[in-house]
Amino acid sequence: MAQVLDTPKAGGPVSDPATPAERVARRKALLHWIGVHSLGVAAALFFVLPFVFLFLTSLMSDQQALTRDLWPHPFEWSNYKEVFNTPGFLTWWKNTLLYAGLGTVLTVVSSLPVAYALAKFRFRGRHLSLMLVISMMMLPPQVVVIPMYLFWAKQLDMSGTLWPLIIPMAFGDAFSIFLLRQFLLTIPNEYLDAAKVDGCGEFRTLLRVVIPMAKPGIAAVALFQFFYAWNDYFGPQIYASENPAAWTLSYGLESFKGAHHTDWNLTMAATVLVMAPVIVVFFFAQKAFVEGVTLTGVKG
Repeated sequence: MAQVLDTPKAGGPVSDPATPAERVARRKALLHWIGVHSLGVAAALFFVLPFVFLFLTSLMSDQQALTRDLWPHPFEWSNYKEVFNTPGFLTWWKNTLLYAGLGTVLTVVSSLPVAYALAKFRFRGRHLSLMLVISMMMLPPQVVVIPMYLFWAKQLDMSGTLWPLIIPMAFGDAFSIFLLRQFLLTIPNEYLDAAKVDGCGEFRTLLRVVIPMAKPGIAAVALFQFFYAWNDYFGPQIYASENPAAWTLSYGLESFKGAHHTDWNLTMAATVLVMAPVIVVFFFAQKAFVEGVTLTGVKG
C-alpha cells in the first residue's frame, strides 16, 4: 500500500524550514542592522540639528530669537536682506572669493609638478626632499608668523592687503604636495612609459596622462585648500585687520557679531551666509573628494 504523505492544507500556515541555529543567526543579523542604523540616525541628528537650529533662528524676529519657541512665526526672510545691506558685507564676500579661489588655483598649479616629480622621478635626494616636505607639514604656522609679517609688512609694504596670504600659495603647499604625491603613486608607470614611447615629454605626459587620471586627487586637494582659505581667520587678522576693505567673511563676521551682539537672528543669518557656499561646494563635489582622499592611502 502506497505511503501517503501529509501535505499542508490550502491556505494553512507554512512551517519555517530553517533550523533553530539559522533563526538565531537571522535574529542577530536583524538586531545588528537595527543597532547600526539607529546609531547612524543618532549621529546624523547630532550633526544636523545644530544647523537646523541655526537656520530656524536666522528666520526669527529679534524678540523670538533664543526663546522657547523653536519654529519661526512668521518667517523673517528680511533678516538676510538686512545682512546683505550691512556696509562692507559684499566686500567681504568678494575678498573671500578672491582669497579662496585664486589661492586654490595657485596651490594646485604649483603643487602638482612637485608631487609628480616626487612620485615618478628617480633622482638623488628624492627621499630627503620628501622628508623636508613632511617636516614643513609639522611646522606650526605660528612659529614663522613674526618673521613673515616683518618681511611682507616692513620689507614689501603689503600690510592691509590679502596678497601676503595669496602670493605664497604660488610656491606650493606641503600638505597638498604630500597628498598629491600619495595619489600619483597609485597611477601605474606603464601609462607614463606608453606616453613617452609615443613621443611625449615629461610636461606633455603630465598634462595628457597624469592630470586626467589624477582628477579625484586634484579635486580633494582643491577642496581642502578652498575650505582652508574660506574659513581662515588667523591670516586675515594678521595682515588685513587694519584695513576693513580687505577683510574676509571669517574676520568680518567677528566684527558683525560685535556690532549685533544682541541681534541673534541677524548674527545667525550672517553665519548661514558664510557657511552656505562651503556646504554647497562640498555637496556637489563630495564624490570626488571622498574618492581622492581614499585612494591617497592605497600605496605609500
